[in-house]
Amino acid sequence: MEANLQRKRVFLLLVTWIWVPLAVFGGTGNNNTANATAPLFPSSSSRPRVVNIGALFTANSVIGKSAEPALVAAINDVNSDSTILSGSKLNLIFQDTNCSGFVGTVDALQLMEKEVVATIGPQSSGIAHVISHVMNELQVPLLSFATDPTLSALQYSYFLRTVPNDYFQMYAIADVVDYFGWKEVIAIFVDDDNGRNGISVLGDALAKKRAKLSYKAAFSPGASSSEIDDLLVSVNLMEARVYVVHVNPDTGLSIFSKAKNLGMMTGGYVWITTDWLPSFLDSSDSVNPETMDLIQGVVALRHHTPDSNMKKMFASRWKNIKDVETSGFNSYALYAYDTIWLLARALDLFFKDGGNVTFSNDPRLRDTNGSALHLSSMQVFDQGQKLFQILVGMNVTGLTGQIQFDSEKNLVRPACDVLNIGGTGSRTVGYWSNYSGLSVVPPEVLYSKPPNTSTSTQHLYNVIWPGETVTRPRGWVFPHNGKPLRIAVPFRITFKEFVHKDKGPSGVKGYCIDVFEAAINLLPYPVPHVYILYGDGKRNPSFKNLVNDVLTDKYDAAVGDVTITTNRTRIVDFTQPYMESGLVVVAPIKEIKSSPWAFLKPFTLQMWSVTGIFFLFVGTVVWILEHRHNPEFRGPPRQQLVTVFWFSFSTMFFAHRENTMSTLGRLVLIFWLFVVLIINSSYTASLTSILTVQQLSSGIQGIDSLISSSDPIGVQDGSFAYNYLIEELGVSESRLRILKTEDEYVSALEKGPHGGGVAGIVDELPYVELFLSNNKCIFRTVGQEFTKGGWGFAFQRDSPLAVDLSTAILQLSENGELQRIHDKWLTNNGCSSQNNQADDTQLSLKSFWGLFLICAIACVLALTVFFCRVYCQFRRYDPEPEEPEISEPESARPSRRTLRSVSFKDLIDFVDRRESEIKEILKRKSSDNKRHQTQNSDGQPSSPV
Repeated sequence: MEANLQRKRVFLLLVTWIWVPLAVFGGTGNNNTANATAPLFPSSSSRPRVVNIGALFTANSVIGKSAEPALVAAINDVNSDSTILSGSKLNLIFQDTNCSGFVGTVDALQLMEKEVVATIGPQSSGIAHVISHVMNELQVPLLSFATDPTLSALQYSYFLRTVPNDYFQMYAIADVVDYFGWKEVIAIFVDDDNGRNGISVLGDALAKKRAKLSYKAAFSPGASSSEIDDLLVSVNLMEARVYVVHVNPDTGLSIFSKAKNLGMMTGGYVWITTDWLPSFLDSSDSVNPETMDLIQGVVALRHHTPDSNMKKMFASRWKNIKDVETSGFNSYALYAYDTIWLLARALDLFFKDGGNVTFSNDPRLRDTNGSALHLSSMQVFDQGQKLFQILVGMNVTGLTGQIQFDSEKNLVRPACDVLNIGGTGSRTVGYWSNYSGLSVVPPEVLYSKPPNTSTSTQHLYNVIWPGETVTRPRGWVFPHNGKPLRIAVPFRITFKEFVHKDKGPSGVKGYCIDVFEAAINLLPYPVPHVYILYGDGKRNPSFKNLVNDVLTDKYDAAVGDVTITTNRTRIVDFTQPYMESGLVVVAPIKEIKSSPWAFLKPFTLQMWSVTGIFFLFVGTVVWILEHRHNPEFRGPPRQQLVTVFWFSFSTMFFAHRENTMSTLGRLVLIFWLFVVLIINSSYTASLTSILTVQQLSSGIQGIDSLISSSDPIGVQDGSFAYNYLIEELGVSESRLRILKTEDEYVSALEKGPHGGGVAGIVDELPYVELFLSNNKCIFRTVGQEFTKGGWGFAFQRDSPLAVDLSTAILQLSENGELQRIHDKWLTNNGCSSQNNQADDTQLSLKSFWGLFLICAIACVLALTVFFCRVYCQFRRYDPEPEEPEISEPESARPSRRTLRSVSFKDLIDFVDRRESEIKEILKRKSSDNKRHQTQNSDGQPSSPV
């Protein structure tokens, strides 16, 4: 703390050494108010008659010419309003800071001698940085017009910005750039505090939109015409064609004059300016046609101030304001007018709350001996902190809309108009606010709705670009004197059909090269490029290293069979895939035409088991249903058991001799014969396929069985499959065998894992298809692709070519050109699609469980109906011999079945009897019951006829 205090004292001492001689010999500076030296504090009143307010502006600047008359008008309006500052008048002390940072700083220090309660300005960020330190010591609020984003209220306790911060303006530009899809921007700016710091924020804003500042073209504040000309020549040689111009309004047009001479205001160029250009245009009476011709098609941002009656009334009286040089005014005039009223209302509250305007000497401005330094004319505003807190908490409405400050002492709800310069003026193509982003609806309308900054809601009207075109400029070109695109091409020694060295002009040839050239030819602009072979020609290069070299700017792009992987997409940009690719397993095969047990292979063990069980189950069900009706299903137990087995399995060949007589038995048999028909047909088809297909000579059936084994695995030299197997699938590195040529592929597969070869090769599908075709299909792929991906062209991060070529590749796919190139270089006889494994032809239970379920349901329903019927019959059946007639009434005689229990033997005997016998017995019992009922009703037995 002491160190900071000491530094401040030294700073003020140095300033005094400069300022005191100037004050003595040069006077006290400009004072535009006649009563500036009038007594300030009447002894009989708690309120001062006059309150001094300072203003720091460059009078002869675009901003100063609008701000100064607006300040004077606001002072007059406040002083003539009896409802505010009762009895007190505001006195404006205007200090011209000129165009020099040094002189402006000295002038600003002179203003501090006038006992001002607040200072408005300065517009210069450099002066604001210096004077803010002084304001902190003197406790005088600084209502700044400097837009430098690095001017922070956290650093300067008495700093309050009453104009929009450039921080938001730069984010608005970033949103415009993102809206039109540009990725690279060149910034042209004055190399001062405001320029450097504003462009630094722009770089951060663009980075959040995945765009970037490709170059910062800075020039000194006093740069000559030739220096600006040289600067524009250098940026014109670069690829980016989107320029953001952040300069001051007094000298900015000279940039466009030079750009016009260099042909940089034609089609294909994009010019975006900050608020300096609208400030210049709005404050001019009329802009001559020659000047307007320089800026045709420019997009500019302007501080947004909502339309209101107050604003219209101010515009109508502007010409009548004293000392107005032009009939036009810019947004800084509105902010200046509002700042005076904001300060007046704050002072009114300050006085009502008991505040007093008193100044005192700061004891810290004395040396150790107690003698005063030469700073006694600078006094501390005793209650400056109280006034500043009132200012920060204000919430009023002025010409610029709502005036309120956030936690960082910036105006809330910053917004911009997006203008398009054309013809003799400009038109509004949209608005920007930090509340809702880009929109064609004014921000004040959107404030009543929920905030929405999603990409789908961003919208602007059509823009007329330089060259009088409405077509969105691409935003970049190849530089006229730049080197051609450096394209790295893999120097392959295997599968040369994809890419290989050639003696032609380009030096390379192949499928990948033809696809790239066809896509380049579809672009609406030329792309000069040169192919550079990557590798030594003795083995396939490492594609991982190739992509890394593109990242490090050794090459601009990589064209060839480059696989798009997750790790690679993190460091480079790929185009749309032009070839589908995925890892597959290749294994050797042998032909097996017959086998002693081939007849068992159509079904799996589970299928055989369930089928056998159902044969026995259905046979048993049919026997139960037919036993009481059909004599063929009766007889000794041994004979019946043989019948069940014979009937069950004879249905497989539809050779059963037994007829079914019951309705339920016939129903079950119909369902079962249908199931048997399907099973027989499937068995025949599967057996035919098994006896004629080729089968694998090893047990490898796909990637899972290959990994679970301990056999060696082959991979292509340079392929990403090597790292994928190790890092993703956990395969031991010792199991991998790098194969460099197609001959090594063949040799490794023929030797097998036990002969020094490999059990299978893991490689990408395009290579495998070509390999199988070149070797007459003596090998096969097994299993399915276990990765999905593709090949693409790799470019440096955020390269616009990646996007344009992706569109071109899609066009090639749609018009059939991509397939034609494929047919030219690559042939495919279908080898890789014949995964003829024995297990693939086996039929499992999952293919037939629906049929078995239907049959089982039919059997269960038939048995349920059968046993319900038997139960009903058994309730009416009495196996005991007939007893003598008893004369007691039927109602008094208990049921015999309730007086004794029925044995299991009786039940079995009943079920085993013929259906005809049961019906006869039940018929006889029914007759006896009717006879007994007749006797009971007559009172005597009836005699036989």
